[in-house]
Amino acid sequence: MAAHLSSGRVNLTALREAGRRELREFLDKCAGSKAIVWDEYLTGPFGLIAQYSLLKEHEVEKMFTLKPGRLPQADVKNIIFFVRPRLELMDIITDNVLREDRGRSPQRDFHILFVPRRSLLCEQWLKEQGVLGSFIHREQYSLDLIPFDGDLLSMESESAFKECYLESDQTSLYHAAKGLMTLQALYGTIPQIFGKGECARHVANMMIRMKREFPGSQNSIFPVFDTLLLLDRNVDLLTPLATQLTYEGLIDEIYGIQNTYVKLPPEKFALKKQGEGGKDLPTEPKKLQLNSAEELYAEIRDKNFNAVGSVLSKKAKIISAAFEERHHAKTVGEIKQFVSQLPHMQAARSSLANHTSIAELIKDITTSEDFFDNLTVEQEFMSGIDTDKVNNYIEDCIAQKHPLIKILRLVCLQSVCNSGLKQKVLDHYKREILQTYGYEHILTLNNLEKAGLLKPQTSGRNNYPTIRKTLRLWMDDVNEQNPNDISYVYSGYAPLSVRLAQLLARPGWRSIEEVLKMLPGPHFEERQQLPTGLQKKRQHGENRVTLVFFLGGVTYAEIAALRFLSQMEDGGTEYVIATTKLINGTSWIKSLMEKLEPAPF
Repeated sequence: MAAHLSSGRVNLTALREAGRRELREFLDKCAGSKAIVWDEYLTGPFGLIAQYSLLKEHEVEKMFTLKPGRLPQADVKNIIFFVRPRLELMDIITDNVLREDRGRSPQRDFHILFVPRRSLLCEQWLKEQGVLGSFIHREQYSLDLIPFDGDLLSMESESAFKECYLESDQTSLYHAAKGLMTLQALYGTIPQIFGKGECARHVANMMIRMKREFPGSQNSIFPVFDTLLLLDRNVDLLTPLATQLTYEGLIDEIYGIQNTYVKLPPEKFALKKQGEGGKDLPTEPKKLQLNSAEELYAEIRDKNFNAVGSVLSKKAKIISAAFEERHHAKTVGEIKQFVSQLPHMQAARSSLANHTSIAELIKDITTSEDFFDNLTVEQEFMSGIDTDKVNNYIEDCIAQKHPLIKILRLVCLQSVCNSGLKQKVLDHYKREILQTYGYEHILTLNNLEKAGLLKPQTSGRNNYPTIRKTLRLWMDDVNEQNPNDISYVYSGYAPLSVRLAQLLARPGWRSIEEVLKMLPGPHFEERQQLPTGLQKKRQHGENRVTLVFFLGGVTYAEIAALRFLSQMEDGGTEYVIATTKLINGTSWIKSLMEKLEPAPF
């Protein structure tokens, strides 16, 4: 089931198992039949840890979504609420509990499981509502880092960036530190920690403090990771704003990938039977799981989209040749061998059909004039062309009332590539946006300014060209088919965050001291003492393993770039990626948007 989690250098199945064990222990505390009431946001992340079959084994008979009103009928002994510690959810739980029919017999027992931490504030709130005493078990389930793939972990904390940079709330950083402590308990102490940014500094400090406070946590496991690199998202605000151009990145940009699943328009996936024409097209979106368990997807996910077509047509030829083999199978042995390969061949054929359909859907969009114009402007900004004046294309898009998020992504990109906009240019954009889309968006613009995405140029000088040249962020001659540099993931732009990881591995950050000072936040290095006998002696030719933790979110294009570095012949380093949330420009800007509700009078 989870074979894809153990396929990388680090076997992440152990982390998933630890999560499953904790869940089973809690379920077994609530003896008898059970119904789980889910905070809807948690169902996706939980699905990556435990399927329904595991819950069923522990007497979970019904599952409901948390919503106000009476709980649905269920002939069970226990009702368990799985929720994030949020006050608005406590109100719904209070409503559910108070409406419970006290006269019914036998009475149902209530339990509450906070994910990822118990909250005194929430418990106090439940107490004030008079329902805290109704809960027999009140516990926490520390779902900090969830394994998404063989080299990818995420906390799926959707508001982490906003909390850290707008609200100065460090809760998600504490969860990140806790998650890293869990990793170290399973995979050994990480000897070297590097970091860049304020949040990175906080997380490293918390880890060091936790280690000091729990001296027993010093384990005697041989370290799997050599280095931990903590990176603040605001060190590189540019990368998520640009349109990702890898296959997986584009699927996420256009359709949005949620907890490894994507929902696609069904018409391309309808099985056309002869003579029926197009009647009875399905109306339900097609839901597909995307991870490296699928051979073809693992091969094409990180390629630039322009290189995907040729791989798919090659695969099609190989598969049809394999099916042709059946005509040559003469002896019983040959037929038997063909039949034994059939399930694998049929799976490969259906996988190919799915990805050909997805590629067609994406191609319809990437070949449109609008996509091309948008990309052209992005690439001009990133290569440093005309970043300091009002852009005609952006003005036209505002005049034609294109989606607001598209406008905000472009304006923020221009601001970041110019170290802030001249006051006159900034005021012009703000005025245009508010007059076209409504004054209720003034709070959103304020949030973007606070986060450093859309701001006036304060120092009077633009540092971006220096950063771009020193770190080689723009490559003119990019090879999309057989890439030789990470810039292929954006067809020319090399993600700054990944360039920092690449330079840290070789030749080291000392070579770029000046540029590091221009980027926000401190950079630092910590060493964690290993017990004697656990120091690593590297075999000749053995790669180092680095865990890169993005605080505030990471895009699929950055993940693809790090995987590209892992696969380089002379790279010497393999990367595992962890993050607070998997993001793209749209979901990221959305998390910073505020809607002013009109006054009720």
